[in-house]
Amino acid sequence: MDHSKFEAALNTVIARDPRYDRAAYHFLREALDFTLKERKKATGTTGHVSGATLLDGIRRYALKQFGPMVPTVLDYWGIRETEDFGHMVFSLIEVEVFGKSDTDKLDDFKAVYSFRDAFVAPFLPDKGIVATRRISFDSPAQELN
Repeated sequence: MDHSKFEAALNTVIARDPRYDRAAYHFLREALDFTLKERKKATGTTGHVSGATLLDGIRRYALKQFGPMVPTVLDYWGIRETEDFGHMVFSLIEVEVFGKSDTDKLDDFKAVYSFRDAFVAPFLPDKGIVATRRISFDSPAQELN
């Protein structure tokens, strides 16, 4: 679909359901392209992807694009859980931008992963790190070697 048709479809989608920022739909489309390319590299297959596969691709693409800022960006766009991506996907299906199989359903996107686990945890310090020296801030300045 060319850019002008996609924009026209987005106008329809956003008029019906303004919950999500326009940029979020562009991101979703890019994440789908990323997922399809990665799957083709890994398996040689093309075509339809399941909700779970798309959500995994969205997770990987978001981390690649935004790093530790993913939760902030998604929240700004109105996306707070995996089911929000499902609502967006099904809105794009309604305007014939995305296709679906007979078995695809919104529940495929429900609570697949927590945003904390997917987008915050990868940037938390490793719990295996142990301090090797204790510094006391109550005593006069100490020289560190």
